[in-house]
Amino acid sequence: MKIGFIGTGNMGTALIKGIINSKIVDPQYINVYDPSSEKLLKLKDETNVTIKENNVDVANDSDVIILAIKPNIYDSVLNEIKDAVTDNKIIIIIAPGITIERVRDILKKGKIIRTIPNTPALIGEGITAISYPDNISVNDKETVENIFKSCGEIIEVKENLIDAAMSVSSCSPAFVYIFIEALADAGVSLGLPRDISYKLASKAVSGSGSMVLNTGFHPGYLKDMVTSPGGTTIQGVRMLEKYGMRSAVIEAIIASYEKVKRK
Repeated sequence: MKIGFIGTGNMGTALIKGIINSKIVDPQYINVYDPSSEKLLKLKDETNVTIKENNVDVANDSDVIILAIKPNIYDSVLNEIKDAVTDNKIIIIIAPGITIERVRDILKKGKIIRTIPNTPALIGEGITAISYPDNISVNDKETVENIFKSCGEIIEVKENLIDAAMSVSSCSPAFVYIFIEALADAGVSLGLPRDISYKLASKAVSGSGSMVLNTGFHPGYLKDMVTSPGGTTIQGVRMLEKYGMRSAVIEAIIASYEKVKRK
């Protein structure tokens, strides 16, 4: 099997390195092209993947084609490679708002799969939402899932829900970083050194997420475990509710979702 990458930005590079580390295929069987020769040379030096001359060469010589490009150039790239796509090739979308139907209308051929990874994939801690067409085979599903498991976890969702999944998993790291920064700023204001404050805040957030996943307990139950009657934590919770943290987070996710739907 040969895997092709059109685009080698952060997400494309994360997947390439994950595939290599997981030994899904040898680096020589990963075909890549990017308009930036600097990116290609750096990637070649780091991974020994096969550099192609253009997008069409990647599509011609790959069984799986991963479109790791910006949404605004999808149509032009699809039109460029459509004659190189055959019915047995797997085409993987990595972009918000780009539907399976839209890609199929241009390509006419291929097994088109829609995915939404998130940036923690860069350190192997991502989660990818995946939507499949009705006619996808078990073997093709396994191929796609192995690629994305190399950078974290996967979850299958219906395509009509994938934009909602994107808003919760792909946009939210930015919101979490703001929260971490605010926690650290508060620590600094109370006299903690900046580096210590960032570490305390970051580990508190990552550990809390792991608690939800590993225990299976409802987040509200875990919150109640920390908030003793008349204690310190409940006073902080009271202030978060007073200033609308819960509502602000909900509105941020909905705003991100609505922006994708307007594209």
